[in-house]
Amino acid sequence: MRQAAAHEDVRTAPRTPVHPHRPRFRLPLRSPVKRRRLRGLRPRLVVAFGLVAGVAAATTGALTFREARIGVLQQSQDAVIGQLRAQLNERAPELPYPPGESALQQIATDVADADASGSWRVLVTYRELRASSVPGDRFPELTPAVRAAVASSRATVFQRVDEGGRPSLVVGMSVTFGDPDGSRLASGVRVFLVVPQTTEQAYVDALVSAVERAMVPALGLAVVLALFAARGVLVPVRALRQATRRMAEGRLDTRLDVHGSDELAELSHAFNETAAALETSVAELREMEARARRFAADVSHELRTPLAAMSAVTDVLDEDAARLDSDTATAVRLISEETVKLTRLVDDLMEISRFDAGAAVLHLDEIDLAESIRRTLAARGWSDTVDTRLPPPDAARGRVDPRRLDVVVANLVGNALKHGGAPVRVRLDVHGSDGRGAVIEVRDSGPGIPDDVLPHVFERFYKSDTARSRSEGSGLGLAITAENVRIHGGTVRAANHPAGGAVFTVELPLQRDESSEEHPS
Repeated sequence: MRQAAAHEDVRTAPRTPVHPHRPRFRLPLRSPVKRRRLRGLRPRLVVAFGLVAGVAAATTGALTFREARIGVLQQSQDAVIGQLRAQLNERAPELPYPPGESALQQIATDVADADASGSWRVLVTYRELRASSVPGDRFPELTPAVRAAVASSRATVFQRVDEGGRPSLVVGMSVTFGDPDGSRLASGVRVFLVVPQTTEQAYVDALVSAVERAMVPALGLAVVLALFAARGVLVPVRALRQATRRMAEGRLDTRLDVHGSDELAELSHAFNETAAALETSVAELREMEARARRFAADVSHELRTPLAAMSAVTDVLDEDAARLDSDTATAVRLISEETVKLTRLVDDLMEISRFDAGAAVLHLDEIDLAESIRRTLAARGWSDTVDTRLPPPDAARGRVDPRRLDVVVANLVGNALKHGGAPVRVRLDVHGSDGRGAVIEVRDSGPGIPDDVLPHVFERFYKSDTARSRSEGSGLGLAITAENVRIHGGTVRAANHPAGGAVFTVELPLQRDESSEEHPS
């Protein structure tokens, strides 16, 4: 038989039931993954609110600035054009035609003097003649495009220019005469006005500064609102996280308080429904497991009395088998073997039932572990079959339960002999500077345990080969071994040795210099 059958098999393969005195849930509680702070929900909400507020503030500021700037400049422009048109309407009728240079100069001077601030600069042209309010002024702000537009149109033309860092408004219009049919005729006289816009630019600059100053409080307010909003989102999320952890710890009665009717409230309500359904299902499973344990214990107990009688009868029949005919002797031996197997199965079931009920106790005694292993092998006739590497007498002493240690060693060595290959080696080492720990290793020379079987070798009734309906043992040997190691506070594991074969390793803590006592599991 291959080592893949690391557990003895029977007809069914139920999973290991939950121990009533052990934690029902053994899911490891993983600490939350430590991410960078900027990846948390609160920073992301704050950043999102800040971005939205920043974009909103910038957009609002830009639109406000645009409208205010247009309003300021439009008001200034309309006032200048209106004042210029009024001046020309007053003086145009007195203009001789064709006008001379002195008439043009008079109009330029009168229009410039009409401005109380004295900042207007006026240029009046007629064909080749030109006159300005400021002698020698070359009017660099006056672009060819404005000249051409005034020459080709009777409408008022204006343009804002920035010359040498000084913003100015340039206005140009043609002087026209009324015609009897109601039409207007161009006189050829063109008036150009340059008005500095320094005051208006100061207003615009002040507006820009005000918008910039307003954005800072807006962003601060957005961050405060984001913190409040994040708190409103994070409080139920944290409550859900804590409730989930409590559920993982086995506290299935955990419920969340549901407030409101938003998505988070719906999530809390769904969590409560799921927790209630899970609690009901787990309660039903526990009740079923408890009934199954009671049934196994009751059946095992009830079978012990008739099995004891059967064992006594088969012992008598075994003694007389030599005097019976061959067919009868074969039947007697078969009955005797099957009775022994059934007795072993019942004993193992009773032992498992005690583990499940939490009734298994440790009867500790200080012994020589190496001598105990030698006695286990000798009692079963394995001394010449198994290779041992044990420390000298009294080198490995500790307080353990001798009977349970015997069961552990016997089950592991028996499993190696039955399902592995010779030779089987048993090794005992003491580790730690104070000798407070022992390691028992049982290794065979078989083909090893398949990788898909390794995680299940200590499960009850596990069958690695589903084609086999039964085996010689009870299917509980390694499960009982694991329980005996556990109540000692130790560990047992199965693996494949790099050189071949399976290896089972038991680690036991050793206690010394204490009075004998019983320890419940």
